[in-house]
Amino acid sequence: MYQPREDSFLLASGVKKFLKKEKNKDIKILDMGTGSAIQALTAREQGFDNIVCADINQEAVNQARKLGFKSIKTNLFSRVKDKFDLIMFNPPYLPEDKYDKQKDTTGGKLGDETILAFFKQASSHLTKDGKILLLVSSLTPQTRILKLLEKSNLKKKLLARQKLFFEHLEIFQISIG
Repeated sequence: MYQPREDSFLLASGVKKFLKKEKNKDIKILDMGTGSAIQALTAREQGFDNIVCADINQEAVNQARKLGFKSIKTNLFSRVKDKFDLIMFNPPYLPEDKYDKQKDTTGGKLGDETILAFFKQASSHLTKDGKILLLVSSLTPQTRILKLLEKSNLKKKLLARQKLFFEHLEIFQISIG
């Protein structure tokens, strides 16, 4: 199970900032790849209760349930049936290397495969005005991601950026059309 690090904390600050502007406390939220459930906890702290956690790792699913969240064991959207007003995702984004092939950090051979698979399914799980908050790294190739967003009629807006000594982390707000 992925434990919170710089990327998790940056996304949590973005979630907090985003939700402070949201007037409707009944929006439906999905914490995709929940890990320790830090994003779901951040949303709850902002007064939101309609939160579903999803993860491929059973330990993460169990952790989210212990914290009182509805939680689904799923590979991306394979077992998710609902539509959401907000989907938060801190995906595994590192390119595979001989030292790290873990699903919680490695996003595939190039690093963008998990994000690409996510976007191929995400639109059908967003409400009409739904948004995605996605964390990406400068270590992740973004050319194919940007092409897929354009092809899928998804718009991106930079919400936050953090420079670390070995990478830049960015949070994007993604919306339909």
